Amino acid sequence: MTKKARIHELLADSPVGEDIENSSFATIDREAAGHGFHPDQWEIVRRIIHTTGDVSIRESVRISDAAVDAGVAALLSGKPIYVDTNMIRSGLSIPRLRSVSGSYGRDDIYCHVSDKDVAGNAATLKLPRSVAAVRKAKPLFLEGGIAVFGNAPTGLLELSRMIIEEEVKPALVIGVPVGFVNVVESKAELIALDVPHIVLEGGGAAAPSRWPSFTPFVQWRPVEKEKKIQKEAL
Repeated sequence: MTKKARIHELLADSPVGEDIENSSFATIDREAAGHGFHPDQWEIVRRIIHTTGDVSIRESVRISDAAVDAGVAALLSGKPIYVDTNMIRSGLSIPRLRSVSGSYGRDDIYCHVSDKDVAGNAATLKLPRSVAAVRKAKPLFLEGGIAVFGNAPTGLLELSRMIIEEEVKPALVIGVPVGFVNVVESKAELIALDVPHIVLEGGGAAAPSRWPSFTPFVQWRPVEKEKKIQKEAL
């Protein structure tokens, strides 16, 4: 007897991408019932779960009370976005960002870690490039920008220092650096600061896929709700 390939059963139902995604979210909601997150926060957490395929990751997510509103407001205003790796910069969708604020372009997403002047300053001052890159990005934070850390904890530690000592005020900090040295400490320091944040606690080498905690902001209901409110106010 010839075994029937499972794909035939799937295609018989004529699925589309949206149907599959909705089914995935329904599975996540069912398996994570009683999660305890506010509905707006859960929209972010469930997309992190969807991206990583790990329902248990919800136990590591920390979202400050002001993070959702602050992130939505910054995006609707077209605030600059700083990321600590070019992988994240390449992965952020400009069309999706423009669906939130039409002013967004690729040049509004900054990553300085590979800049020649950053490399030179890091060598001269004997600093990690991630630290020199964050220092170069200081004007962005003073403008109320969004900062996303998915790689080096030293960069996140430097931003926390700037918040403490230089009173820089990012609109939102997403802290998901990975590794084994200063990772847990960098996240703990951020959580303790009075700044809107989204953090995945813990460290380890399996976390590089976790940086998409930023992406949900440009494709979820609270953004659309706020855009509708703004239009009605005109």
